[in-house]
Order: sequence, then structure tokens, then C-alpha cells
Amino acid sequence: MTTRTTEIWVGLFVAGGLAALFMLAMQVSNLSTYTDDEGFDVEARFEDASGLKVRSAVTMAGVRIGQVKQIHFDDDKLQAVVTIRLNSVHDKLPEGTSASIYTAGLLGEKYVGLEPGSSSNHCEDMALEAELEGRDFNAADCVSVPVYLKDGSSIQITQGSMVLEKLIGQFVSRFLTEGDSNKKADSSEGDS
Repeated sequence: MTTRTTEIWVGLFVAGGLAALFMLAMQVSNLSTYTDDEGFDVEARFEDASGLKVRSAVTMAGVRIGQVKQIHFDDDKLQAVVTIRLNSVHDKLPEGTSASIYTAGLLGEKYVGLEPGSSSNHCEDMALEAELEGRDFNAADCVSVPVYLKDGSSIQITQGSMVLEKLIGQFVSRFLTEGDSNKKADSSEGDS
């Protein structure tokens, strides 16, 4: 009887362990997070999107508000085009919002961080246009309506990924170039 009870407990323990491993795998792969189909897509272009993956987090003020939906390369502009899926709740992001690629920790995964910018003032644009064309502009006729990111919008202000290998390569290259310049200066002083 005790053998059967022991076997049941061992079986439950193994099943619990397998369930825990499954949950860990889902968390690591980002498959279980953010599956809101009611969101909207915006596009951002980066000079360098190294390390960024589909389903990487999109955050604002440290809170996850979306995920990377797609990454592809634009052959014409030689840029990485990242399609971001934002939760439909976050529909009041100004059109001047900027996007940067960051690393979670020193060697962690990459994610996109958004920072709200200013919404363009349509009235200011109309006033500037009227001034350039030399006509009068009546500010009372204009109703200022803020413009927000919506489905199909493009984020204009972006900063690509900082790649540790590139930074080290630039440092070493600069160090070697300065070392060669100092040697040449020393040898020219010795010749005089």
C-alpha cells in the first residue's frame, strides 16, 4: 500500500515539474504574452536592428504595451523595417513618439522602447503655410486637434541597436590609429 502511495506522489511531482518546465519555456519564448488581436500596427525604420526578434517586447515607461510583429529589410533605403503591434488600449500616443532599440541588462534580449513626443499642432502648420504663401491666417477659424499614432502610422524618430562588437571595434581602431600617429610623430622628432 505504501508503495502505491509513493508512486502516486512521485508521479504528481514529475507532472508538476513538467508543467513548470512548460511554463518556463513559454515565458522564455514570449509565446504566452500579448496576443491581443484588437491592437494596431505602426512601422519604424532603423539603421541597425541587430538582436531584435519577432515577439520582442515593446515598452513605454517600463510597461509592456505591445510586441514586434515583423522585421524585414528595405532594399531601396537600406534599412530594417520593424512592424510594431500596439495594444488597442494605447491609442493616444502622439505622432511625435520616438522608438529606440535597447538591451535588457548587459547581455539580455533586445526590446523596443517608445518615448512620447509632441503631437503636431495642425493650427501651427496652417499658420506657417499661410505665412509662407503671404496670406492672412485667422487663428479663430482653426481648431487644434492633436494627432495620434494609428494603424499604418510610421514612427519618424528612431535610434537603432547599439552593438557591443561595433563599439569595441571602433575603440580598438581608434586606439591603434592614435598609436600609429604617436609613433610617426616620435620618429619625425628623432630625425630632426
